[in-house]
Amino acid sequence: MKTIMSCRLKSKITAHDSFITINKQIIIMKKLTFLLLLLLSTTAVFAQDPSVQMDDALRANGKIYVVVAVLAIIFTGIAIYLFTIDRRLKKIEKEK
Repeated sequence: MKTIMSCRLKSKITAHDSFITINKQIIIMKKLTFLLLLLLSTTAVFAQDPSVQMDDALRANGKIYVVVAVLAIIFTGIAIYLFTIDRRLKKIEKEK
Protein backbone atom coordinates (compact mmCIF):
# COMPACT_ATOMS: atom_id res chain seq x y z
CA MET A 1 0.00 0.00 0.00
CA LYS A 2 2.87 2.35 0.77
CA THR A 3 4.37 1.82 -2.67
CA ILE A 4 1.13 2.82 -4.38
CA MET A 5 0.94 6.01 -2.32
CA SER A 6 4.59 6.81 -2.92
CA CYS A 7 4.16 6.27 -6.68
CA ARG A 8 1.19 8.63 -6.72
CA LEU A 9 3.13 11.28 -4.81
CA LYS A 10 6.10 10.92 -7.14
CA SER A 11 3.91 11.30 -10.21
CA LYS A 12 2.35 14.46 -8.79
CA ILE A 13 5.74 15.88 -7.94
CA THR A 14 7.19 15.15 -11.35
CA ALA A 15 4.16 16.63 -13.11
CA HIS A 16 4.53 19.78 -11.04
CA ASP A 17 8.28 19.88 -11.62
CA SER A 18 7.84 19.49 -15.35
CA PHE A 19 5.33 22.37 -15.32
CA ILE A 20 7.88 24.54 -13.54
CA THR A 21 10.62 23.64 -15.98
CA ILE A 22 8.32 24.39 -18.92
CA ASN A 23 7.60 27.82 -17.47
CA LYS A 24 11.31 28.44 -17.03
CA GLN A 25 11.93 27.39 -20.61
CA ILE A 26 9.24 29.77 -21.84
CA ILE A 27 10.81 32.64 -19.90
CA ILE A 28 14.24 31.82 -21.30
CA MET A 29 12.84 31.67 -24.84
CA LYS A 30 11.16 35.06 -24.39
CA LYS A 31 14.43 36.57 -23.19
CA LEU A 32 16.37 35.07 -26.09
CA THR A 33 13.81 36.32 -28.58
CA PHE A 34 14.01 39.82 -27.13
CA LEU A 35 17.81 39.70 -27.27
CA LEU A 36 17.73 38.54 -30.88
CA LEU A 37 15.37 41.38 -31.82
CA LEU A 38 17.68 43.88 -30.15
CA LEU A 39 20.68 42.54 -32.03
CA LEU A 40 18.83 42.62 -35.35
CA SER A 41 17.69 46.19 -34.79
CA THR A 42 21.26 47.36 -34.19
CA THR A 43 22.53 45.62 -37.31
CA ALA A 44 19.93 47.48 -39.35
CA VAL A 45 21.51 50.76 -38.23
CA PHE A 46 24.94 49.62 -39.37
CA ALA A 47 23.56 48.44 -42.70
CA GLN A 48 22.76 52.01 -43.75
CA ASP A 49 26.17 52.83 -45.14
CA PRO A 50 26.02 55.89 -47.41
CA SER A 51 29.15 54.86 -49.35
CA VAL A 52 27.31 52.07 -51.22
CA GLN A 53 26.11 53.44 -54.54
CA MET A 54 24.68 50.26 -56.04
CA ASP A 55 21.24 51.69 -56.70
CA ASP A 56 22.64 54.63 -58.67
CA ALA A 57 24.80 52.32 -60.77
CA LEU A 58 21.87 50.00 -61.47
CA ARG A 59 19.67 52.92 -62.48
CA ALA A 60 22.37 54.36 -64.72
CA ASN A 61 22.82 51.06 -66.57
CA GLY A 62 19.09 50.31 -66.72
CA LYS A 63 19.54 47.08 -64.77
CA ILE A 64 17.30 48.20 -61.92
CA TYR A 65 14.30 47.15 -64.02
CA VAL A 66 15.74 43.65 -64.32
CA VAL A 67 16.12 43.47 -60.53
CA VAL A 68 12.55 44.71 -59.99
CA ALA A 69 11.21 42.23 -62.56
CA VAL A 70 13.02 39.29 -60.95
CA LEU A 71 11.74 40.26 -57.50
CA ALA A 72 8.20 40.63 -58.84
CA ILE A 73 8.38 37.18 -60.45
CA ILE A 74 9.67 35.64 -57.21
CA PHE A 75 6.97 37.26 -55.07
CA THR A 76 4.26 36.31 -57.56
CA GLY A 77 5.47 32.70 -57.53
CA ILE A 78 5.45 32.59 -53.74
CA ALA A 79 1.95 34.10 -53.62
CA ILE A 80 0.60 31.59 -56.15
CA TYR A 81 2.21 28.74 -54.23
CA LEU A 82 0.65 29.91 -50.95
CA PHE A 83 -2.80 30.28 -52.49
CA THR A 84 -2.67 26.78 -53.96
CA ILE A 85 -1.61 25.33 -50.60
CA ASP A 86 -4.47 27.23 -48.95
CA ARG A 87 -6.98 25.79 -51.42
CA ARG A 88 -5.67 22.27 -50.87
CA LEU A 89 -5.90 22.68 -47.09
CA LYS A 90 -9.46 23.95 -47.33
CA LYS A 91 -10.39 20.96 -49.48
CA ILE A 92 -8.82 18.56 -46.96
CA GLU A 93 -10.59 20.29 -44.05
CA LYS A 94 -13.94 20.02 -45.81
CA GLU A 95 -13.41 16.29 -46.35
CA LYS A 96 -12.89 15.77 -42.62
